[in-house]
Amino acid sequence: MALKIVVLAKQVPDTRNVGKDAMTAEGTVNRAALPAIFNPEDLNALEQALRLKEQNPGSTVGILTMGPPRAGEIIRQGLYRGADTGWLLTDRLFAGADTLATSYALATAIKKIGDVDIVIGGRQAIDGDTAQVGPQVAQKLGLNQVTYVEEVNEVKEVNGVKKVLVKRVIDGGVETVEAPLPVVITVNGSAAPCRPQNAKLVMKYKRATCPMERPAEGTAYDYLYEERPELTLNQWSVADVDGDVNQCGLSGSPTKVKAVKNIVFQAKESKTLTASDADVEGMIKELLEEKIIG
Repeated sequence: MALKIVVLAKQVPDTRNVGKDAMTAEGTVNRAALPAIFNPEDLNALEQALRLKEQNPGSTVGILTMGPPRAGEIIRQGLYRGADTGWLLTDRLFAGADTLATSYALATAIKKIGDVDIVIGGRQAIDGDTAQVGPQVAQKLGLNQVTYVEEVNEVKEVNGVKKVLVKRVIDGGVETVEAPLPVVITVNGSAAPCRPQNAKLVMKYKRATCPMERPAEGTAYDYLYEERPELTLNQWSVADVDGDVNQCGLSGSPTKVKAVKNIVFQAKESKTLTASDADVEGMIKELLEEKIIG
């Protein structure tokens, strides 16, 4: 059966390289000061979407992301791996969004896309680590949701109802869950890694851009965009998705980040212990006194 799948993906700052310029004066992440990468768990989600596309002929996979114009690179990376299309939410009114405002923007975009069978994304983004956006999108759209998914096994139709069968991680083991479509799924980083970029698709889509990224008229390759409409990525503003500006960006964000720091834990001192009963007893006593255990 043909499925319409939307992958929620985010271009995130590489938090392994946090420096003194990581924050702006307004308390938001200074993305210009950090290298931008495809959020790792969103790549796991993309792989599951592409597998579903292969299992169900006629299915389509689209990448939905929000960010500045340079976030169009996330859509291109999806196209290079086998996605069919993408949508970039970019508008100054989206800037500074917390999870509440982000999920609102993504939900309005999914409504505009329409008739989506499966929304799938990573469990969480490495720049926030909240794991809130996927469930919030599901709540705002009134959809079923399955979180902490390791593998999307199949989609089947039973008595006229389409259902997805997934394996998810729970405390103490794994469980198999069946959920009716439409559904929102979040995927763990322990799921199958995403396939590499396909060389032919890279050559096909390397000039794909959203209008705000496009080179000026008269520059090299500008003629391509009239000859090949697929190279023009969808670009939507708050107005394009009929969004409420009071629920977007900083205006719609009750959460504010005070600081981002790179902390390295170091031991103040070290002790060498033997296996003697006295040393072991002394160590346990010290741990109890310091309330580290007990």
